[in-house]
Amino acid sequence: MAAEKILQEMAELVTAWYRQNGRDLPWRRTRNPYDIWISEIMLQQTQVDTVKPYYERFIRTFPTVSDLAAADQTTVYKLWEGLGYYRRASHLQEAARTVMTEYQGVFPHTYEELIGLKGIGMYTASAIASIAYGIPKGVVDGNTLRIIARVFNREDNIALQKTKNEFGKIMDAIIAYADPSAFNQGMMDLGAMVCTPLRPGCGRCPLNSLCKGYKMHTAGRLPVNIKKVNKSVIEYMTVVLQNDGRYFMIQNEEGLLENLYGFVQYECDTPSEFEQLFFEQFGLRIRLTDYIRDVKHVFTHREWRMHIYGAELEKGETGTGAHFYLPEEIEQLPVPTAHLKVLKACLKAENDGQRRRFCE
Repeated sequence: MAAEKILQEMAELVTAWYRQNGRDLPWRRTRNPYDIWISEIMLQQTQVDTVKPYYERFIRTFPTVSDLAAADQTTVYKLWEGLGYYRRASHLQEAARTVMTEYQGVFPHTYEELIGLKGIGMYTASAIASIAYGIPKGVVDGNTLRIIARVFNREDNIALQKTKNEFGKIMDAIIAYADPSAFNQGMMDLGAMVCTPLRPGCGRCPLNSLCKGYKMHTAGRLPVNIKKVNKSVIEYMTVVLQNDGRYFMIQNEEGLLENLYGFVQYECDTPSEFEQLFFEQFGLRIRLTDYIRDVKHVFTHREWRMHIYGAELEKGETGTGAHFYLPEEIEQLPVPTAHLKVLKACLKAENDGQRRRFCE
């Protein structure tokens, strides 16, 4: 299927799904840019169900941007009480006063003007522009980054700004074929309700006919989200390879955990890179199946951040030889606390039913 055709079909499928399945939220019953702005700021770092009553009280108290600009700061903060991140409330009022002084009380109509207001970043500006004014600007957040990564089977690290910029271009290309408001809100809801971080509901997703991650059974391990903090923090991709109830573990020959047994881990950026490094070291073809969770372990002078993935042997490979251990055999091995945390996280995910070899 031609690239342009895929973008158009994706736009149509998401929009149609949203119009039938989208969540009924109070801020979606208006195209007033002021109301939409208030909701988007409240939704930063806060869950939807928590925001609903705060939003409704705030709009009742300050129904217009001029009301907010003229309000007593103590009253604004009191209405914000319990939402946290109080700087958001301060930025709201500062931006409201800017609208009154520089835009004569009329909320800005362009993406460029919106992003210039205090507290409004790329995501919020895109959301207001598309929902209030129908401007074809795709939103980029955790939900949309995850969907794009899976649909196009992209292993780009979404923690990096260059990835967000690149995926933003893809969103802009898709939204050109859709009603901007319905498409952006559809992507948000699809990520929150179906294409979730764990156990994505691929079987009921409107995009499964287009999704390369679904077809190639890689959706469970995407997106790659590895945040690199500083030199004292080491980021590992740590993989729990299982075969017939046995776990692949190796004895460390040197380094911090010399002579202790642990799971294989590399300082790499993508599942594909890990698979290649594993083959080069052990001569086995494996496939990373799903992301499990992150675990950190602090040593005296450094910190490990282990991004845990599950894996299986590729068809034709056998896993009955060296390095594969039954759980009762692992109990007899000297295993460092860091890797016991990894095993515990994996077992908990399995017991909780959070791990699936493939998507639903």
